[in-house]
Amino acid sequence: MENVLHIDLNKAISEIDDRLYGSFVEHLGRAVYGGVYEPTHPTADEDGFRGDTAALVRELGVPVIRYPGGNFVSGYRWEDGTGDKAKRPRRMELAWQTIETNEVGVDEFQKWTRKVGAELMMAVNLGTRGPEEARDLVEYCNGTLDTHFAEMRRNNGFEEPFGVKLWCLGNEMDGEWQICHKDAREYARAAREAAKMMKWTDDSIELVACGSSHANMPTFGTWEETVLRECYDVVDYLSLHSYYGNPDNDTAKFLACSLDMDAFIKQVAAICDRIQAELGQERKMMLSFDEWNVWFHSNEQDKEIPKWSIAPPQLEDVYNLEDALVVGCLLMTLMKNADRVKIGCLAQLVNVIAPIMTENGGRVWRQTIYYPYLHALQYGHGVALDVKCDCETYAAGEHARVPYIETAAVYNAERGEVVVFAVNRDLENALPLRVELENASLIEHIVVTSEHVTDINTADEEKVFPTPGKTENGVSVLPPKSWNVIRYKI
Repeated sequence: MENVLHIDLNKAISEIDDRLYGSFVEHLGRAVYGGVYEPTHPTADEDGFRGDTAALVRELGVPVIRYPGGNFVSGYRWEDGTGDKAKRPRRMELAWQTIETNEVGVDEFQKWTRKVGAELMMAVNLGTRGPEEARDLVEYCNGTLDTHFAEMRRNNGFEEPFGVKLWCLGNEMDGEWQICHKDAREYARAAREAAKMMKWTDDSIELVACGSSHANMPTFGTWEETVLRECYDVVDYLSLHSYYGNPDNDTAKFLACSLDMDAFIKQVAAICDRIQAELGQERKMMLSFDEWNVWFHSNEQDKEIPKWSIAPPQLEDVYNLEDALVVGCLLMTLMKNADRVKIGCLAQLVNVIAPIMTENGGRVWRQTIYYPYLHALQYGHGVALDVKCDCETYAAGEHARVPYIETAAVYNAERGEVVVFAVNRDLENALPLRVELENASLIEHIVVTSEHVTDINTADEEKVFPTPGKTENGVSVLPPKSWNVIRYKI
């Protein structure tokens, strides 16, 4: 069979929301301390933020960053991260069993997001706290009146509101691991009342309600139904979380996990539509896939980390080529579901299951997954197209027909280009791909691959990085086990 990608500019899925390519920074491991913030680092600025880390985040162009958790947020007192640093309390952080110094909080992090050109997506604690504290935080961040929490912000040195528009109503509240875990009814009532009070405080904000922590939760489906029946009219998005791994060392199966992500999205969208019809709501519920990534490499080493340390090296997965290919496939899956998924957060951004790694006091480098994420941020804006790829398939795990070539295409009218994203899942063979696209001329073909799927990047050596690819007369050669970006001028 000839491998052919059929592209018709009139067949659109949806305009892609720029926030589809967001990320996440939690108070976990070295994500904040040693990653984002390190006052003694040679590149630190006047606020203690690492300049080398910030430069790579700006290079990516991350549009939105979710903060401060994650599991962390369900035990977090937001006031601890405001005001005079010398008076901030040190706390036992129960979610990850560490000590939180509170040197960085909402005051500092909103300043950092501005420095790196990102929007702040704030999560509120609906675990140990509730609607009142969530409302108070909205007033602190966004209040303009002469009222207590707005004045508290001003007294802390911030005359102008932070203007945080995107808010998460808790985190993974269906999980037994979560501090003050709730059943669906308990969470739905708390989320509804928090949503009401938060929007009464600032009616310009958007709210994300917790969906299931992953598709294999025993309450998946019934959780979504209960939350939506209670909260549909007061929230704007429902969240999805999912992580993927290869503990069995089965690369072919691992590379097919994006099919699981696609099925998860479609299942949740169908539930939303059913409840929409049941309630007689006019508005479709959109989705926020605000935690996704590869996560499994660090599971064993994390068991060796002593409790109650400060910023230990937790969840520091070292990513290889196959992880980069999976991340590429997951990014394409989000693009192809852009009609429902409007927000996405690669979890996380620095050191903790992240595309960016640092040494305390030392170097910073790009992990393998940095590059597909960078390319999506650079070229994945515009209209996601409904394309058809003719290619051979293989069987893996529960999937009988996994395409050897995974593809997505985006039309950017402003730039006058169509960008094709493609992963060749064949581990041994280069595959030619003919792109059927009228009135198109090639701009460039970018390839990310390496000799072995286990090749990694370190501070000393980068083995997995972009190189020029080969495309002639509309036919692109996709090297074995490769991520590809093919740009056409229209």
